[in-house]
Amino acid sequence: MGEAILRKRLRFFGQVQGVGFRWRARQAAGAFGATGWVQNEYDGSVSMELQGTEAQIDRVVESLARGRFIEIEAMDSRAVPPVPDERGFSVRDGWD
Repeated sequence: MGEAILRKRLRFFGQVQGVGFRWRARQAAGAFGATGWVQNEYDGSVSMELQGTEAQIDRVVESLARGRFIEIEAMDSRAVPPVPDERGFSVRDGWD
């Protein structure tokens, strides 16, 4: 039996806009097999929903934390219901 598929709603604070955060999120999600979306918020934070196994989600977040120019000062996380049959990871338009 495989690992459970989870979905997390994440919000990142710090130096996370204008530093390639969304692009890196899309690359990391693809590399680790996670799905979901990412978008900039008006207050300078970045919101993201990530879906996959706990390990896939952790790897994406770890990859973001190691990103050049990215400085995550705080992160909020909460579980949300998985989206059935979701494919891919998208970068949504947001506040730039």
